[in-house]
Amino acid sequence: MTVAELAEKVEQKQAVICVIGLGYVGLPVACMFAEAGFRVIGLRRDREKAEMINRGLCPIEGKEPGLAELVAKVVAQGRLRATTDYRACEEAQVILIATETPVEPDTHKPVYSALRTALRDLGPHLAEGSMVIIESTIAPRTMELIVRPELEQASHKRANQDFYLVHCPERVMPGKLLHNIRKLNRVVGGMSPEAAELAVKLYRHIVEGDLDPVDCLTAEIVKTAENAYRDVQIAFANELALICEDMGANVWQVRELVNKSPYRNVHLPGAGVGGHCIPKDSWLLIAWGSERLRARLMPTARAVNDDMPYHMADLVGEALGEAGVPLQGARVAVLGYAYLENSDDTRNTPTEPLVRRLRELGARPVIHDPYVREFNIPLEEALTGADCLALMVRHEQYLGLDFSQVKSWMRTAVIVDGRNAFAPPEGFIYRGVGRARWL
Repeated sequence: MTVAELAEKVEQKQAVICVIGLGYVGLPVACMFAEAGFRVIGLRRDREKAEMINRGLCPIEGKEPGLAELVAKVVAQGRLRATTDYRACEEAQVILIATETPVEPDTHKPVYSALRTALRDLGPHLAEGSMVIIESTIAPRTMELIVRPELEQASHKRANQDFYLVHCPERVMPGKLLHNIRKLNRVVGGMSPEAAELAVKLYRHIVEGDLDPVDCLTAEIVKTAENAYRDVQIAFANELALICEDMGANVWQVRELVNKSPYRNVHLPGAGVGGHCIPKDSWLLIAWGSERLRARLMPTARAVNDDMPYHMADLVGEALGEAGVPLQGARVAVLGYAYLENSDDTRNTPTEPLVRRLRELGARPVIHDPYVREFNIPLEEALTGADCLALMVRHEQYLGLDFSQVKSWMRTAVIVDGRNAFAPPEGFIYRGVGRARWL
């Protein structure tokens, strides 16, 4: 199939689309193309989740406006079906890959096992003249060094001749999946200019924002750089919070006043940075730089942000000490395990290192999260007999707490607020990130 022939199929919505990976990225993308009029096949290794989707049920929990309804709608219309069988790819002219790309915890090098597996499994079933789009966030040079050779070897076909290769990184976040796909601008990196323009024609069916055709390397750098930028900005806010704590000021007042100055936008400090992208994309951006590259700012920002859950543990110990309660043996009710408010997404959650550190220090953490099934226990059960409430996530359920009721449940009235969710309630010993102990 020629570029012109595939472009015609795309424009007429006659191309079959296969989406490999039906998670936070792949599922909403699949649903939106199905809603636009394409026939879409979704591949998911988890058979139970695939069958759930085929029943019109959304496996993503948390507050995700419109997604559950859209899954039910496009499945009922027969435009989306899920499978675990890669032979379904033989029907498709467009294949989107949305797999996770974590980094090694010690070396910070990218882990491409899921991406490599998807490419190898796709290869034998890749139809001539198809377009393959990588939506996953990947390190610069991955398209050239890994994606192209893996897919060429697995398919026995040549990129730019037998198939077209594109990197169009997603810009989604939990709670705004459909909105971000529809409204935000996208960078579209092609292994050839023709491939980029072809992908622009495809995404125009679901994206209202700008679609900027570039080469693959530029697209890879743009996506990792935008998240690295945010990581550095958050690190500045977190370090400013630590300075305010140390000197006796309130970072929230300082932040408000700094941001009144033109061109200033101090980000929100807090108990740590989580999610699939921000904690790793700085490492992806610099992963394959040459020996001449001596990156200093981004690794330092990562260290600052990674340390915030441990700072939370220090605040818990300080507050309990003021109450005369030793940390060892203390029951700590940790509120929030997802990395983001009103979401069930726990990827790289900063709550995990906090809980680990508290256990190392001999405390007894009890986790509560209304969106994470494993920790969706009654709030009263988590708080009863607790010596400290440690707030890690601004779930809306926590913002309206009745502190007289909370105090009646707890054994010791201590609060450590990692997200500036509460004004210091009367009758509690209170610590907050970025607040002097008496504020």
